[in-house]
Amino acid sequence: MSSPSLVRATLVGLAAGFLSGLFGVGGGILLVPALVMLLHLPQRMASGTSLAAVLPISVASLVSYTLSGSVDWWVALFVTIGAVSGALLGTYLLQVLPLKVVGVGFVVLLVLTAIRLFIPLEADGRAQLTALTAVLLVLLGVAIGVLAGLFGVGGGVVLVPALVVLWSISPVIAKGTSLAVVVPTAIVGTMRNRANRNADLRLAAIVGVAGIVSAVVGAEFAQAMDDRLSNVLFAILLVVVSLKLIRDLFVERRA
Repeated sequence: MSSPSLVRATLVGLAAGFLSGLFGVGGGILLVPALVMLLHLPQRMASGTSLAAVLPISVASLVSYTLSGSVDWWVALFVTIGAVSGALLGTYLLQVLPLKVVGVGFVVLLVLTAIRLFIPLEADGRAQLTALTAVLLVLLGVAIGVLAGLFGVGGGVVLVPALVVLWSISPVIAKGTSLAVVVPTAIVGTMRNRANRNADLRLAAIVGVAGIVSAVVGAEFAQAMDDRLSNVLFAILLVVVSLKLIRDLFVERRA
């Protein structure tokens, strides 16, 4: 890796780590387009590399949330059960779907996430878990795992609002719980991507290690920062990235 590429990879890791801690996402929502646009990785390789890089970043963020008591471990357990199997399906789809389909799908995910961030989320604590809610959490986990394996994201962009809206879990605890699910999901997905040769583990290590410190800083900001302001800023970023990716897909099709 050349020096400019190493610097770009480090900066990408720092930015992804901060977002992971601040928003409770794995960081892949920024990593994938950054790896494509700045380091010129193919979409499939970017997704696999992103998921591998998400692992150390998510662990660092999770430690901060755990120390502050902001993780619902029972909810995380049921979601993880589904997410692990979903990750296997997602990595299989990444291997067989056309690259343009994956790229368009990721743009759609970015846009939907940006729209969701403009919707205020309020919750005051979940009700007692039942057999039915446990099953629903497992099914939600399957969807999270598919997103992780297919798009290289941790799934927090879907899991956090789902936990707040459907289970009345407070936003901070939802973010910590999301990270507790991201970690095992990223492990399973990365193992499959490595077997399919869809991940650059050396690059992922550089990006992931760079994001560890900034992930802790982001988690500290999350405890104090106004939710509306952080959501608006993140949504604007997602819209800009989406427009750039759409342009790249259009130019590639015209070429």
